[in-house]
Amino acid sequence: MSKFLSIHSSRVRRYSVRMIQAAALALVVAMAIPARAADDRAVKSRVAPVYPEIAKRMKIGGEVKVEATVDATGKVTDVKAISGNHMLAVAAEDAVRKWKFESGAGDSKVDVAVNFNIQ
Repeated sequence: MSKFLSIHSSRVRRYSVRMIQAAALALVVAMAIPARAADDRAVKSRVAPVYPEIAKRMKIGGEVKVEATVDATGKVTDVKAISGNHMLAVAAEDAVRKWKFESGAGDSKVDVAVNFNIQ
């Protein structure tokens, strides 16, 4: 009988651990969905970045990902480069600061990509 209880309690523990893991995963997914919805603000007007001369000469190109904070009126209030070449990041940030977005319910964070094509 004690062997049966030992096997049974082992199964119950494994089941409990799996249930806790599933609940944690569901919580993470549920928290990510509302944050993603705030990123869906449409861009009304874009300003092209000024390609840094030194980057052109060195043939540096690529994509810079920028996180922009947009207020309720659609104005960009804060900008931060989150990935990409550092020589291009300042130009990307300067350009995105001039962008205009659609109005929304409040402030939101929007991730945008700024491309620098080598010519």
